[in-house]
Amino acid sequence: MAIKAKMLGREAVMRKLNQLAPEAEKELAEAQLEVAQEAASKIAARAPVGKTGEYKASIKGGRLADMHAGQEPVGLRQTKDRNATGVFAAWFWRFIEFSTAPHVIKARNAPALRFRGRDGGLISTQSVNHPGTPARPHIFPTWRAYRKTARRKMAKAVNRAVLKVMGK
Repeated sequence: MAIKAKMLGREAVMRKLNQLAPEAEKELAEAQLEVAQEAASKIAARAPVGKTGEYKASIKGGRLADMHAGQEPVGLRQTKDRNATGVFAAWFWRFIEFSTAPHVIKARNAPALRFRGRDGGLISTQSVNHPGTPARPHIFPTWRAYRKTARRKMAKAVNRAVLKVMGK
């Protein structure tokens, strides 16, 4: 005999779960926030420090609804989940994670580019050869290693709410 299964969307599953255990969504939201903060701390531990440590300090976990100023969500898609969480980092996280190719930086509207050289003197030029940067993956490898634990924590929170309703 063939087994039949019906695929439900996230909204339908959450509606059925809320009918069964009203506290489940609240427990899940708390677990999601905890997972995001823990993932952010694990990612920050593996992040390159650089001269100032500014990038490493910018990595935080939080709710998507509480968008963080000067930071950008890391590798997230749009969602209808009002309790959705994620990891936030400085806007240049992509350049560190995936690298940049060698390229030429040209002056646009100004007659020349001006910047400080290594000796502190002012340099003026029409173009600069940027050597590129190597990839230093630290976000996605860390998340892939932590993902199984994260899912387990969230499932455990939902199961705890269901068991509480069942009286066990």
